[in-house]
Amino acid sequence: MRFSEPVRMADGGEHSPVWARTKRRSGGNALVGIIVTFLALFGVLTAVLGVKEQSLAEGGAMMDGWISKGVATVRGVLPGGAEAAAAADVAEAAAGTAGPAAVAGAAAASDGMTKE
Repeated sequence: MRFSEPVRMADGGEHSPVWARTKRRSGGNALVGIIVTFLALFGVLTAVLGVKEQSLAEGGAMMDGWISKGVATVRGVLPGGAEAAAAADVAEAAAGTAGPAAVAGAAAASDGMTKE
């Protein structure tokens, strides 16, 4: 190659100004975008309720009422705590009898093998 020959670029030698080039968006994390959006909406809701109730504390109390109502609704749909506790007691009793039975069976098998 001689210095008098033009250098050929891989893109055909055409260059565009920086401001005319297409911009590439970074992939980013979609979960972070969703969380940021949710927090922004929460902030807007807090501000609107604060203006409506003329106090951020009153607006927060209103949102607390909504949240507690939702939690009570979910707890009413899911099985009660007493039923879950009874199921845990049954599982604990079964595990308590299964352990000694396994040890006794292993001991009997070991004794049977040593006698032969």
